[in-house]
Amino acid sequence: MEIYVIRHGETDGNKEGIMQGWLDLPLNDFGRKLAIDTGRAMKGIHFDAAITSPLLRAKETAELLLKESGNTETPLLFDDRLKEVFAGEWEGKCFRPGHPDEAALSEEARNALFGNPLTAPQYPGGESIRDVIARTQEFLWELVKEEKYERVLVSTHGCALRAMLNFLYPDPSDFWQGHIPYNCSISILSAHNGKVKLLESDKIFYDPADCVDRYKFVK
Repeated sequence: MEIYVIRHGETDGNKEGIMQGWLDLPLNDFGRKLAIDTGRAMKGIHFDAAITSPLLRAKETAELLLKESGNTETPLLFDDRLKEVFAGEWEGKCFRPGHPDEAALSEEARNALFGNPLTAPQYPGGESIRDVIARTQEFLWELVKEEKYERVLVSTHGCALRAMLNFLYPDPSDFWQGHIPYNCSISILSAHNGKVKLLESDKIFYDPADCVDRYKFVK
């Protein structure tokens, strides 16, 4: 079985540096373009199923990719375990340094999110990164053990993707692996006999000139 795990396309929240979490924001025009371009570049790759976070940005990304890649008959399924980290009181706040108003995250909060989130406590009123690792990896292992598809698309979010694949990276202690996954980047896994392997990480199917790093300050 092959598993294609995609981070959703861009939203205005990404563009503006907003901590989205469970806020249900749609893709913006650029985010839809990335999903469409990715789907067109993947034409001929057949998916037996697509499983997506129920949040709109992930759902729209999966729908556009399936349409443009010729997978219009592929069933679209939903799983709450694929949702982004629930950041509680931090949701809707700006995480970019230097933001002037009271809606900005503090330096302490930014460090918790983008420094070493594996050691950070539970976000105020929300989840911890360990919580997200537990639920996303539970989803992945269930998918791997069932092995009911030859190829499946999984549409999720930046933090949730890193959490799900954490144990597959060469250095799991580096949660972000140097950067947040780019919008519509895809990690490809192979799974067989209850074992899973990371074949490609953060693969871009669209024009690299459209690859925008909204999180440069993290590095």
